[in-house]
Amino acid sequence: MTVLYPGSNGTRLLVVEDDDTIRETVCEALEIEGFSVTAATNGQSAWDRLKREPFELIVLDVMLPGINGLDLCRQLIELPQRPLVLMVSARDTETDRVLGLELGADDYLVKPFGIRELVARCRALLRRHQPSDQQASELKTENLSLFPAECRVCLDGLELKLSPKEFKLLELFMQHPKRVWSREQLIEQVWGFDYIGDNKTVDVHIRWLREKIEVDPSKPTKLITVRGFGYRFG
Repeated sequence: MTVLYPGSNGTRLLVVEDDDTIRETVCEALEIEGFSVTAATNGQSAWDRLKREPFELIVLDVMLPGINGLDLCRQLIELPQRPLVLMVSARDTETDRVLGLELGADDYLVKPFGIRELVARCRALLRRHQPSDQQASELKTENLSLFPAECRVCLDGLELKLSPKEFKLLELFMQHPKRVWSREQLIEQVWGFDYIGDNKTVDVHIRWLREKIEVDPSKPTKLITVRGFGYRFG
C-alpha cells in the first residue's frame, strides 16, 4: 500500500517504513520542512511506485516485509534516474553499515534516531549532490560518454549498467582527466568522509569499472594505475 502526503511543491521524497508510528512521524516532520512526501509500507509497493514516478531521495528502512531494504537498494540501478538513499536500520554493527553503503546507500542512520538529525541528513545529501549550473550535459572521451544529469553512461553508443559507486567514480575521473587520485581521496569524494570500511574497496570498484569500459581490463588504456600513488583517467 502507498499513501500520498500532499503538500509542498518541494523535493520529492519517498519514505519506506513498515512501522506505522515511525512512518507517520517521519512523513509529518519532512513535510513540515517543505518536502513533497510519499510513503510506502513495504518494499514491493515502494518498487512499484519508483517504476512509475521519479524521486530525488528515499528514506529506506532495512527490515521490510517482502522485498527488504537491501534488495530494494540493489534494484535501484534499473531505474532511469536513481534517487539518493538514506538507509535507516536498528542494525548498528560496522558490518551492517558497510553492507548498506556498499550496496549503494548514500548515508546510513541507526535507529532510534532524532527527527532533527534525519531531516539534517536528508538536506545534507541533497546539498552534496545538487547539480552545479556549470555542470556539463555530457562528459565524453573517445567512445565513452557520461551524462551526469541522467546518471547514464554509453560505450560505443550502447548504454552500460553501472552501480551508483561505479558511476560516481567514473564521473569524478572524467571531470578531472589526467589527475591522479589516491585511494583516500577517492573514498572522500565518492564514499564520503564518514565511510568506515576498508579503502581496498576502491580497488574492487576500479576492477569492476574496468571490466565494463576497457577493451582488455588486464591492460587498461582509460583507467590507469599510477604505481605508489593511485589512479588516473586517460
